[in-house]
Amino acid sequence: MFDDDSVIFLVVINEEEQYSVWPEFKAIPDGWRAAGKTGTKTECLAHIREVWTDMRPASLRRQLDGTAA
Repeated sequence: MFDDDSVIFLVVINEEEQYSVWPEFKAIPDGWRAAGKTGTKTECLAHIREVWTDMRPASLRRQLDGTAA
């Protein structure tokens, strides 16, 4: 299924602002939410490469910035 170009995917994001792709027809796993982009796997991965410019988890970025809760 993940290699089938006819499957539509969602870009999903978790609380740590880490991105992934998920098949549109499956329920999004707990801890993840839709990030507003759908398309082929290739299109979704291209979108992720464009928007996910800092691979560090959000909690680590906050800690290093001194804004950790």
